[in-house]
Amino acid sequence: MKLLKLLLILLIALVLVGYLLPTKYDISQDIVINAPPEAIHAYVGELKVWPQWTPWAEMDPGLTVNLGPVTTGVGASQSWTGDSSNGELTFTTCSVEQGIAYDMAFLMDGERVPAQGAIRYAPVEGGTQVTWSIQGDAAESTPPIVAGYMTLAMPMMMRGMFEDGLGKLKQVVEQPGG
Repeated sequence: MKLLKLLLILLIALVLVGYLLPTKYDISQDIVINAPPEAIHAYVGELKVWPQWTPWAEMDPGLTVNLGPVTTGVGASQSWTGDSSNGELTFTTCSVEQGIAYDMAFLMDGERVPAQGAIRYAPVEGGTQVTWSIQGDAAESTPPIVAGYMTLAMPMMMRGMFEDGLGKLKQVVEQPGG
């Protein structure tokens, strides 16, 4: 009987904590690339070359990316299906000097999970600081209890992916002829 009470108290505590946790997230990772923004933008602003540096295909061998009719500039888009996720992405801003911003949605169980992302450039000593970020509210598509816990886990998952992608972007841009 004591074990049952303890489990019930634990369950109630998990539910209450889940409701109290924040559901909004804002995650970013940056790197300095020894190149001007226009050299970086050649890889970031053109969806056709994203496979050269983004980490997604290595993480999901079943990934299939379908490019939209426009692959660079505002309105450039792509969609993807894979073993671990499905989704779509559309550029909302695209600037050689400042970078890109995009709206995206993960498609899970018939639900759209929206997010906004950006890859921004800023001149710094030694090159260009490139910052990859994503923002959203997990409660838009997930029950509040689960959304709070998801928001806690997202930084660990996303920062590693961004770090891998930015590291590859640095290699591609800085290589001779890159």
